[in-house]
Amino acid sequence: ANNEGWMATSTISGTGNYGACCNEMDLFEGNSISSDFAAHSCSSTVTGLYKCSGADCGTTASPYGGVCDPLGCEYNSYRNGATTFYGRSKTIDTTQKFTVVTQFITNTGTAAGTLTEIRRLWIQNGAIIQNVSLNVPGISTSNSITANYCAQKESAFGDAPSFENHGGFSTLSAALNTGMVLSLSLKDDPEGHFLWLDSNYPSTSPATQPGVARGTCPTSSGSLADLQVIGVESSVTFSNIRIGTLGSTTTVPHYGQCGGQTYT
Repeated sequence: ANNEGWMATSTISGTGNYGACCNEMDLFEGNSISSDFAAHSCSSTVTGLYKCSGADCGTTASPYGGVCDPLGCEYNSYRNGATTFYGRSKTIDTTQKFTVVTQFITNTGTAAGTLTEIRRLWIQNGAIIQNVSLNVPGISTSNSITANYCAQKESAFGDAPSFENHGGFSTLSAALNTGMVLSLSLKDDPEGHFLWLDSNYPSTSPATQPGVARGTCPTSSGSLADLQVIGVESSVTFSNIRIGTLGSTTTVPHYGQCGGQTYT
């Protein structure tokens, strides 16, 4: 347990002398308001789960100076200008069941290749729905995560190039080839209150600034008190989890074996 040097920030959160770091692929982070999928890389010295301490964990003064990328290269449709795509009664209607499909594309088109692109598809009410294309000046039109998207997004939004500086697709690809552990959970965020997901973040910046608006939740939302009292009955169901080659994990219409790309 991380109890040496423990300094509590609440009854359920705090910091200690050590941290646990690893390459991370967020297949889906979301609620009924906003969602994203995000890639987090680590330096090549990190293989598997890594016990960090001090500067290796990243510090308040140097949050991106640790061995792993805390920011990630994420695709949030609302942040990317498509504000009517995901949410209650929107194209992806979060009042109904939906399926999230994540596709990992390599430079060779085989599982042995190096990761170059991460795609997102949605399935709802029996129909495949392509991920919405972004609408942000300075970022080429796309609907997936690539090295070019990450670099342009960082420039357009003023994000730190943390993903690339920790190895980017190269080290994430190596970690995926080694194998990752699937983790499913409901979670809270004692420090950021999930404003980075579904509100204006940083909360002190104007919502009109590119990259700040990420959803419609107020900047006062997401506190532990809200989640533990108002949201105490919250629940989620994850089911029918599958892994396989492109198009093999779900029933899809014609051309689905191509990932549904460019077909309707």
